[in-house]
Amino acid sequence: MKSNRLFNFVLLAAIGILLGCNGDYRPYAQGNTREFVVVMDSTEWESETANAIRETFGKSVFTLPNPESYYNLTFMPIRSRDQLERIRRTKNIIFASPIDAENNVGRQVRAFLDDGVEQRVRSGESFAFPIEDQWFKDQYALILSSSSDSALAEKIRNSESALLTNALNKELVRWNYFVYEKKEQTQYTDSLWQDHGFSVRFQHDYIKSVDTTDFQTYRRYLPENDRWMWIWWKDGVNDISFLDNDWINQTRDSLMQQYIKGSTEDMYVSTEYRRPVTTTTFQKGRYLGYETLGTWQMINGAMGGPFVNFTYYDPATNRLFMIEYTQFAPAVRQKLPFVRQFRAMGRTFESDSSWTGTGS
Repeated sequence: MKSNRLFNFVLLAAIGILLGCNGDYRPYAQGNTREFVVVMDSTEWESETANAIRETFGKSVFTLPNPESYYNLTFMPIRSRDQLERIRRTKNIIFASPIDAENNVGRQVRAFLDDGVEQRVRSGESFAFPIEDQWFKDQYALILSSSSDSALAEKIRNSESALLTNALNKELVRWNYFVYEKKEQTQYTDSLWQDHGFSVRFQHDYIKSVDTTDFQTYRRYLPENDRWMWIWWKDGVNDISFLDNDWINQTRDSLMQQYIKGSTEDMYVSTEYRRPVTTTTFQKGRYLGYETLGTWQMINGAMGGPFVNFTYYDPATNRLFMIEYTQFAPAVRQKLPFVRQFRAMGRTFESDSSWTGTGS
């Protein structure tokens, strides 16, 4: 019986490889990119594992005007083969069960794993197995299992950062496709590259407004959903020992006070420090990156919303860059999807390693 399960799993993987080589003509998975179907036996929906999944994948994001869930979760059992087939069409899926559970989900989890992997689960060596595009295109599935309910819950909580990063990376790839699939303004990207030695990709309806020797702004105005971005750069930065969270926010606020104005001269955008402002570092190729998330406010005005800032340092050219995306949309209830779009857009940054300080 186990050998049959192993055969089926390997066969599915082989089919996936062949589809990838010859063109994947399968339909796309269904559902919202911010929703996960959590497949667990209904008797376990209040278990330690279920609560750990809620605390991890469903936790609140506070770097927004109002907290929103990191992902929306829907718990479902497996009651029939037809229901399992419907679940398999979903865009994001988590299968979670103790390895020895004698229910449909437990049996399905064991069916995913070969003997060697199952043994690693029982011994506590492994517990999480992400699978992409297993049954449909653009699909993210995650198998979670351990020796007991409490052991699995503990592993989920201890691995929160890695689990969320893996899921978010898949989501940002989706947003990247969604943002640029209709059309993008390559003339802006090309102009930055040729004239200033770096680039980001621009969505189809951003319009350039401010353009100075080291600062540019672009706006995508819609009456119910106003969005804009700005870019700043500095040459000859040989030492970045000053670069930390405080410097990033002080520099941002100084630039916005000068360039991001309201309807009168004494109105300008500034960071809202009464709410959480978080900065994390990451590596993008040779660039050192900082990503800052939080909310902004209009000084001397009643406006605000979320922002995403990227600060990049290119050691090949000793250049420092800032790219910030901002939204003002009081009528739009869910802000997190747009923040995720910004997070995908800012990651399209590239710098010309051969830049000498002269444009075309």
